[in-house]
Amino acid sequence: MVTAPRILVASNRGPLSYAVGEDGSLSAKRGGGGLVSGLSAIGPDAGALWVCAALTDGDRAAARRDAGRLPASETGDQRVRMLDIDPDVFADAYNGVANSVLWFVHHLLYQTPLEPVFDTGFEAQWASYEAYNTAFADALAEDAAEGATVLVQDYHLTLVPGLLRERRPDLRIGHFSHTPWAPPDYFRLLPDDVAAAVLRGVLGADRAAFLTWRWAEAFTACCADLLGASVLSADGELLVSLDGRTTRIGVHGLGADADFLRERSHRDDVEERLVTLRGQIGGSDRKAIVRVDRTELSKNIVRGMHAFRRLLDDHPEWRERVVHVAFAYPSRQDLAVYRDYTAEVSRVAEEINKTYGTPGWTPVVLHVKDDFARSLAAYRLADVALVNPIRDGMNLVAKEVPVVSDNGCALVLSREAGAHAELGEHALTVNPYDIADTARALHEALLMDGHERAETTKRLAAAATALPPSRWFLDQLHALES
Repeated sequence: MVTAPRILVASNRGPLSYAVGEDGSLSAKRGGGGLVSGLSAIGPDAGALWVCAALTDGDRAAARRDAGRLPASETGDQRVRMLDIDPDVFADAYNGVANSVLWFVHHLLYQTPLEPVFDTGFEAQWASYEAYNTAFADALAEDAAEGATVLVQDYHLTLVPGLLRERRPDLRIGHFSHTPWAPPDYFRLLPDDVAAAVLRGVLGADRAAFLTWRWAEAFTACCADLLGASVLSADGELLVSLDGRTTRIGVHGLGADADFLRERSHRDDVEERLVTLRGQIGGSDRKAIVRVDRTELSKNIVRGMHAFRRLLDDHPEWRERVVHVAFAYPSRQDLAVYRDYTAEVSRVAEEINKTYGTPGWTPVVLHVKDDFARSLAAYRLADVALVNPIRDGMNLVAKEVPVVSDNGCALVLSREAGAHAELGEHALTVNPYDIADTARALHEALLMDGHERAETTKRLAAAATALPPSRWFLDQLHALES
């Protein structure tokens, strides 16, 4: 008989995904990221269970077997339960609410003269979001051992802690937000009942955690302003009290996985791509300004290219001496606004190349096909890393580049990235909306000599790896269980 798990993790995306072969067979592919590394740090003896949603047709086929409890032979002996949620409900919850509303609110992305519009269509999507969260709460309540610890992840599942508290008051429940949190005035864009439901949902947890104190304090300010909650400080944590319950607020800044990155960045496929990239840059004396992002609206790729154009205008001495290597990997292409943004990235890159390029120099080298090995190669050769998001919960690229840099790399970093709280002291800070400011910082970064770049990179790498994924996860677990 399988023992009920005492540690459970809930997230939209799980540790593996399934593809359907031509013969109808299923093949599993293991994913990566901080959560996967973190759960592996617990060890197989803990018997932890990961509850996630089926995202693809292959996932749904796998989830229909044995109530979604995936076989150990496919999960690497990790216990995983994949929920087969109705595809229309999932689409409404994921695209309609999580990515098109909550993501936009927390990243301050709305063009408020025209959006958002909360009409009957949104009301139907919100009902799906509630149903989606309820499916997770029901599964967790069903599987958790008496007094178990449950760690719920991110903006997709904000209602789960409150729903789970109603079903299983014996559980220790934590919620972690991987995004920024909107300040009260912006959070109030949400319908009042929706805003209250999100806040009360998270407050169903014993402990709610964030990537930086800035996001944690924004959350507590929303609780105070919108719900009338009491906020106190004690023992290095904030406490939010509402309706006779208190939720502890904590911060855990996710760091880069240095051991993995350094080993992976020197494999043969990375070496091959390093040669190709150097050829595309052309000339051993040319410098490279590197960015690696998905084409999420918050990443600010287009303004980064405009800043590079401004650099070439203000400092023509850099023409033919620097190349902007930009990786803009498509994201959320099922949403029209993301498709339009991806097209604009390509359009601006082509325009810069047409205006400034010469037979021997392509100013912007743009890649839009996801390739992790190529990203690592770019990290290694970068003279300058440009990380200029409008707003970002953390931004691991800012932390990963200095870890694998071959010869030292200056970091131009938005003050609106969560990583700025840890790396800002050693980076060139920019206002992400200010093209001239970003161009100035790029110029200053390019002028940095090799010794200064190397020393700066050492300091950046030390700060970036202070809290690796395994410790980040275990610290949350221990804080919740203490």
